[in-house]
This record gives sequence, C-alpha cells and structure tokens, in this order.
Amino acid sequence: MTAKIIDGKAVAQDIRGKLKQEIDHMINEQGMTPGLAVVLVGNNPASEAYVNMKAKACQELGMYSEKHHLEADTTEQALLDLIEKLNGKADIHGILVQLPLPEHIDTTKVILTIDPKKDVDGFHPINTGNFHIGIESFIPCTPYGVLKLIETTGLDIAGKDVTVVGASNLVGKPAAMLMLQEGATVTLCHKMTHDLALHTQKADILILAAGCPGLITAGMVKEGACVIDVGTTKVAGKLKGDVDFETVKEKAGWITPVPGGVGPMTITMLLYNTVQAVKQAT
Repeated sequence: MTAKIIDGKAVAQDIRGKLKQEIDHMINEQGMTPGLAVVLVGNNPASEAYVNMKAKACQELGMYSEKHHLEADTTEQALLDLIEKLNGKADIHGILVQLPLPEHIDTTKVILTIDPKKDVDGFHPINTGNFHIGIESFIPCTPYGVLKLIETTGLDIAGKDVTVVGASNLVGKPAAMLMLQEGATVTLCHKMTHDLALHTQKADILILAAGCPGLITAGMVKEGACVIDVGTTKVAGKLKGDVDFETVKEKAGWITPVPGGVGPMTITMLLYNTVQAVKQAT
C-alpha cells in the first residue's frame, strides 16, 4: 500500500476560502474588521519568516494586522506594557507573541499578561483550563490544525487508538487532549518512554511532535495508519519531519509531508481563532 498524501496547503486554502466569506460579511454587514497583532522580539530568521507569513495571510483575507518588531534587548517590562496597550485596543481582537522569547524575558509572565479573550494562540491558563474541562475556548492552533487534517481522511476518531509522540505544552499535550475529547483512546509518549515502538505500532492514528528527524520508521507504524508529522527540524538546509517519509508512506494509509502538511494549518487556525474572537467580542 502507498499512503494517501494529506495536502495541508489544499486543506488550509479551503478553510481560508470559507473564512474570507465570513470576514467579508463581518466587514460589509457589521462594519467589523478582524484585527490581529503579532509581536516579535529579536531577530530569529525563522520567527521573522513566520511572522511575515501571518501578515501576508491576514492581508489576503482582508483582516487588519499589526506587526510590532522589538529589539532583542527590549526589557520585559516594555514588552508587558505593549501587550497591555494591545489588550485595550478595540480594533485588535487577537494578540500573538512569537515564541521563543529572549532568555531575559519570562515567557509565562508574558502569556499571563495577554487578555484571555484575545489569546488566539490558546496558551493562557484560563483558555488551557477551559479547553481541558470541555468549556468553549481557543484551541491551540497546531493541534487544531492536526484535527482538521485528520477529519479530511474521513476517519472516525471515536474509538480509535491514538498515539502522540512528544509531550510539549504547545503541541503534544493539547493534541492528546483534543483526541481524547474526540473519543479516542490516547497514549502520550515522551523522551522517558521505554520501547517507543510498542506504543506507535498499535496506533490507528499516529501524531509525531518530538522534533527528532527520522525518529519513526516503517517498522514502528501500523499497516494503514494515519500518520500526522508535526516535526520540523532543519537538516542540511532542508526541513525534515519526525517520520522517515519515504519508507513510512509505503505502509501508512494516510500521511502528511514536511513541509506542506501541518505547517500551513497552524497559521490558518490562528486566523480562524481571530475570527472567533470577533464573534465573542460582539
């Protein structure tokens, strides 16, 4: 068997097309333009490229966007003051502070300062807590994108065995919780897990977010499984996923490529969350 490739670019474009219609209606019928503010501290090339993609996506959908690029030596208080200013702006519905931040800035303090109603990344403890107990909240963008990709396969997640490899607060943990809420039986693996293959081989749906290029080989994957590769590590100038794509695609039923799989969905779900923030504010 050769796996069906899950085209994240195509899925993202479909969602963005529907969002564009919704945004046009908000602007024309309600006089409300969704606004997103992105804050970047320092000169990380990958972060700069990502922020620029977000700004371009906002422009394409007719959203209002602000980019605040601060120097690497910006004080923590200056950043917190900026966030408080954005919290008070009526034309800004979503605030995103690009991570990672310089070492002298407390990331947790920054996240706590963002108004939970504008926390379109879904990182604030209020949103995280609501998400975990099933109250409507902003779902972290990358795990949300993973869910949307799985849905395109037609698989019914309920009752499936799902294994998530990687237990970060940004991807692994929320992805596991999202799958649990969809009715799956979930195994969450991490760097302390013994015999990783024992857990990955039983998975009907395998989600990889470990940041270890080529970690998962064909022998570690169940025949016909849906394999979602969130990993992105630069190797010899090219992005590599956690999956040995060429071998695993011959055994899986569905698989996402890197790049072009989960990546486009992260920005798309950020835009989606920002539109939801407008609805909650009106």
